[in-house]
Formats: sequence, C-alpha cells, structure tokens
Amino acid sequence: MSELIISVSGLRGIVGETLTPEVATRFVAAFASHLPPGPIVIGRDGRNSGPMLSRAITAALTASGRDCLDADVAATPTIGVLVRKLNAAGAVQISASHNPPPYNGIKLFGPAGRVLDAETGAAIRDAYFANRANWVGHDQVGSVSSVADPHLPHLQKVTATVDVAAISKAGHRVLLDSNHGAGSLLGKRLLETLGCEVVTVGESPDGQFSHVPEPTAENLKEIAARVRDEGCAVGFCQDPDADRLALVDGAGRYIGEEYTLALCVQRAMAHAETRGPIVINGATSGMSESLARSAGVKSFRSAVGEANVADMMIEQKATYGGEGNGGPIDPRVGYVRDSFVGMAQVLDLMTGTGKSLAELADALPRFHIVKSVAQVTSERLPLLLDALQNAHPDAEATTGDGLRLAWQDKWLLVRGSNTEPIVRLIAEAQTQSEAQALCDQAAALI
Repeated sequence: MSELIISVSGLRGIVGETLTPEVATRFVAAFASHLPPGPIVIGRDGRNSGPMLSRAITAALTASGRDCLDADVAATPTIGVLVRKLNAAGAVQISASHNPPPYNGIKLFGPAGRVLDAETGAAIRDAYFANRANWVGHDQVGSVSSVADPHLPHLQKVTATVDVAAISKAGHRVLLDSNHGAGSLLGKRLLETLGCEVVTVGESPDGQFSHVPEPTAENLKEIAARVRDEGCAVGFCQDPDADRLALVDGAGRYIGEEYTLALCVQRAMAHAETRGPIVINGATSGMSESLARSAGVKSFRSAVGEANVADMMIEQKATYGGEGNGGPIDPRVGYVRDSFVGMAQVLDLMTGTGKSLAELADALPRFHIVKSVAQVTSERLPLLLDALQNAHPDAEATTGDGLRLAWQDKWLLVRGSNTEPIVRLIAEAQTQSEAQALCDQAAALI
C-alpha cells in the first residue's frame, strides 16, 4: 500500500511520499482537460492534509482556466449533489476514505454528479501518465468562490425521501459517530431535522480519528458499548468521507454494513415509488437479492465498484441499489453511495414498522459471509479461475470481474487485487461453516 494507487475513479497515496502537490496538480490538470466547459466543485474530508491539497488542486484548476466552487469540508455524496445543483462540469473530492491518517486521495466526479465511469476514468489516467494539461494565459485564469451552505441541497434531497413528521414524532435517541470525518456537519443537522435526540462522537471534522477509520465490528467496540450505555435506539457509524454507514442496535450489538443496504432495500420494496429493479455488486450479501425476489422485482449484480453499480442501475432503470460496504444508492438523491440516505431511511423503516433495529435486522433473510485472501500472481490467476470453474460445473459462472460461482443458496467470488499479488475470496451461504468451506476449497486450488 506504499505505492500510489491510481484507479479509474481517482488516486490514493501517502501524503509527502507518493501523493505530493505535484502529483495532485498533474492529475487534476489531466482531469480538467477532459471535462466539458463549466466550473468545478472542490470538497474534502477532515484530514489535516486536506487544506494543503485543496490549495494545490485549486491552483491547477484555475491555471487550466476553470472557475472553482469551494465546498470546503463536505461528504462525498454531498459533492455529487452539488455538481448537479450548481450545474458544474465536475468535481474533485479530496479524501482517502477509510485509509489511515498518512493517506489522502482524489476522487473525481463527472457532470452527472457521480464518480467517473470506467472509460472516462481510464482516459484521464492515461492523460495523467502522458502529463497532459491545458494551461491558460494570464487573462483566462479561473476564479475561486465559496459555496454558501453546501450541505442544504443534500439535506433537502434526503429528507424528501422519508416521512419527516412521523420520524420526528417518534423522537428517536441516536448516536452519531462521524469519527472526526466529513459526515458530522450534515449528519447532526439531518438527524436534528428528523427530530432525533443526537449523541455525537467525533463531531469535529479535523481528521484526528478516535479509532481506526473503517467502520468494522473490531474498530467499533467502544462505540457500540456507548450506544448501549447512552440508551440510544441506534448507532450510526460513518467512514471519513461519509459514503458508508455501519449500524449498531440499542443493545450495543454491531449490526454492520451489509445490513445497512438490506434494510434500505426492504424499505424501498415497501413503497410503490421505489419498488422496482435493484442493483448490487457481486460481493454484496444476498439479503437484498432475497428481499427483491419476495417483492416480485428483478435484481441484478454488477462488477464490484460504485461506478459499476451506478452504470448498471442506469442501464436497468433500477429504483434502488448499492454496495454491501454500507453504501445505499437512492437515484432520487444521486448515484453515489450515501450514509445520510442510510440514516434517514433506516429511521423511517423503524418508525413505519414500530420495530427496533434489532428486530428488523433479526427478521432479514439469514446468510453468512466469509472473506479471506490468498497469495497468487497475476500470471497464475487465469489458471486458478479456470480450475475453479471446472471444479464446480453445477454453478452458474460469471466472469469479467474475477469469477463468481452462484448456486441457489450460496455463492463464491474470487477476484484479483488491483494493487497486490493476492486474490480476494468472498463466499456467502446459509451457514458460516458452508461459506468457510467454499473459501477453503478455492484456496486449496492455489
């Protein structure tokens, strides 16, 4: 992870080592050279390297003749909403998501207010390596202006998807753990708008993470205990750029990220406006798939990655979608994973059903996921995938994003890492032992 990681949606690296001001300026200059005319929104999460990178990126964009709209600290899904609201040509979000403090990164948005599709992202990556830029003369340098209340448009879109009056009447006591990331600014405001009594943790967006930033069970033990001790009905735990949401129930039990999407899909299937096709990725739990089937609607699986999910949602005219890492995608708000959508709609589901988070989670279709990794070179990977497919002729095989083998009640996904000589093995079944056996059998072929 010490090397600069460049993907179709952006880049990520260690500040001062692999991610320098020079790298940032070259990358966004290449980005600007591919965009249609118009201003570019700039946002960031709370990391202390954010202001420095923001200044460097702003300089590169204005030197490319672009006007910049500075949203300062804002969540990644908020930036997507702003692009459309402000009729911008695109956006640059400065964030390393759940990576530790030494890292930062750049995520790119196109004019549709979503992360770039693979084709556009690849073209910008190539332009970066070719050191392409469209620098302008002194009389064409762009301007910089601040966005007044950058969170309001996002707040309005999220609250329009739920019954605000009913949620407010319920008066939920909730805990919000933004872990000193970008989510607290809109998160607290949203929950108070929904009439909640809010206990905040990590409210200041200064990047001084109070626990490891990825919202996993191991990293949220103390937060989970506090949800219980504070008498909260639910704990909402965001990653640093607030596009992912993990849940904790009132007893302090980590419900997790997979359940965030499943609960949002359950709610979507209960409303005519959103009861329609859904899209999840190949590594997401089958809970959402099962809920869609019960509602009599189609479900589709895309390749892993937010851009791939969004592409397929648009293609299939899906009414809902997302990824199992805690990222629901509601097209009414935007084609971006959104923790605020998750918070509002989980509260709406609790309110509408009169059930606790624990009751709702326990009633979902029960599956077990096992995730592991194995060492394998890129040269050997095709042989491994062929061997796996031959070993399971009874499975429905899908290729293009590694190999996905699916049976009626279980599945296995094997895909190579883009940054390390490993394969990721992910299996889901109705029992933990069965899911583990799928991963073990695949690993034995390596």
